[in-house]
Amino acid sequence: MSASLPNASAAPRPSTRAPNQALIGKLQDRSAVIGIVGMGYVGLPLMLRFVDVGYRVLGFDIDPNKVERLNRGESYIEHIPGPRVKAARTKGFAATADFSQAREADALIICVPTPLSKHREPDLSFVSGTIDSLLPHLRAGQIVSLESTTYPGTTEEVLKPRIESRGLAVGRDVFLVFSPEREDPGNPQFDTRTIPKVCGGCTPACLEAGIALYAPAIDKVVPVSSTRAAEMTKLLENIHRAVNIGLVNEMKVVADRMGIDIHEVIRAAATKPFGFVPYWPGPGLGGHCIPIDPFYLTWKAREYGLNTRFIELAGEINKSMPQWVIGKCTDALNDQGKSLKGSRCLVLGIAYKKNVDDMRESPAVELMELLIDKGAHVDYSDPHVPVFPRLRRTHFDKQSVPIAPEALAGYDLCLLATDHDAFDYGLIGNHARLIVDTRRRYLEPAPHVVKA
Repeated sequence: MSASLPNASAAPRPSTRAPNQALIGKLQDRSAVIGIVGMGYVGLPLMLRFVDVGYRVLGFDIDPNKVERLNRGESYIEHIPGPRVKAARTKGFAATADFSQAREADALIICVPTPLSKHREPDLSFVSGTIDSLLPHLRAGQIVSLESTTYPGTTEEVLKPRIESRGLAVGRDVFLVFSPEREDPGNPQFDTRTIPKVCGGCTPACLEAGIALYAPAIDKVVPVSSTRAAEMTKLLENIHRAVNIGLVNEMKVVADRMGIDIHEVIRAAATKPFGFVPYWPGPGLGGHCIPIDPFYLTWKAREYGLNTRFIELAGEINKSMPQWVIGKCTDALNDQGKSLKGSRCLVLGIAYKKNVDDMRESPAVELMELLIDKGAHVDYSDPHVPVFPRLRRTHFDKQSVPIAPEALAGYDLCLLATDHDAFDYGLIGNHARLIVDTRRRYLEPAPHVVKA
């Protein structure tokens, strides 16, 4: 476990006599109680990590079903095994919907969603609602950490005034930090412990407390000079990905028109040992970060009279990809003398990326919507999503269709949207009448496979 404070030009050195020593002592000897608000894809693995290193953890969630399942030792996230939750229960973990228990916690870590509104503006209702629920139960000697991705200034502009309205001085009574989540569900190469943790505090004493909170659980803590710098760090990470994915998606459209396989080009370019990082095109952006977070900065930038044209252009390109895929489906069916309207279509994979059950902002959902809007009859098959979940925007009363030769032969079109390893691609390739492949799973040319 390591952490080094920023140099003097970046931030004041934390005071060795700061009023946070009692809290730091409890965090260091692991007698502190950790409260985590939001038991989802971020909060649940964070809970497991704190339990693993010896803390008692309280998990807060407003969903009574999640609370009940956690207290039974069950997991509702595919890549988090139930036995790990059950083991955490034996070590003192408990879930609750009673926010009055927040008084028992020495640390309160907020891991709630930060979606966009229908006008693509930040929706901080979950963050503000959470801190308002916690306010009556805050006390001196606690640290509050916000992990939800948001625009620079949120911690000091939204959380700090609310906390100080209780008569608690931030940096003296309560210690406030921003430490952005960096979870990558389903990625076996990285986990909560091994992913470095950025942390910025409202004051030097807050930063010192933040380092003490995370250092026992995370291999490397990366301090920055302020909460605003930490908030901007998270946005830059995701904007970097969104812009590069937008670039490669545009290159895909150009290459397709020229009859060039963009995947072959990317693989060749990636042999350059410097100056190039491969990004791969797809049917659109998905997940809880990349399609959303860049617009938090574009919204905030307007407050400063700035237009983030580069970011917004990438967003437009990425947003247009599902429509482009549907165009490829239409053309592929037309080549077989069929219309998309009235066709039977099977969408293969509806999670936002392969080998997970995470449906947040999945482009496959938009593909299903567009197909249905154009009059197609749509089913889906996804071994990780047996029943279509109730999402914020969309719900289809559908269940995953088992893949079998007779079933595949009954569809006019199979649209490969998410390339789960569990799919039998040989079986699909042998029995599907027509495949539109958005993930380049089929490398060998075949008359019934269309690359999209």
